[in-house]
Amino acid sequence: MILQGLAALLLVLGGVWWWRAAPRDDSDPRLLAWRLTAEQLLPESGDQELADTVVLPAEGDYEKVADLDSGVFQVAVVCAGPDNSRVRISFGEDESGRGLPCSGERTPEVFSVGVGTQLRLRIAADDQGPVIFRYAVQRGA
Repeated sequence: MILQGLAALLLVLGGVWWWRAAPRDDSDPRLLAWRLTAEQLLPESGDQELADTVVLPAEGDYEKVADLDSGVFQVAVVCAGPDNSRVRISFGEDESGRGLPCSGERTPEVFSVGVGTQLRLRIAADDQGPVIFRYAVQRGA
């Protein structure tokens, strides 16, 4: 009888531990809507060298370094996020970057960037986050 009681107690304690250890879904429900907005404004196309959509937390950073053939590339960017949110985008290590609003009227911005062998894309979100940032790179005409 004692053995059965201890087995039942162990089973209950294991169930409680399993329930409490389960990962929680702390994701922001607005992220899906913002992701869809960004991907509609800047859709995939066959002539892109690379493209990605990333989630940046408040005050988060993202850096992408891509090996490309030398030449001129068009880098289109768009972001979506809460009111008054912004990101700062730069294409070099010592560059302060340019601010891009993530709320209000969202339209993709396009930059013409000369590339030797590597494209360096750096994004920093402000303290209003999270934000969705999408970029697409294609060879310039």
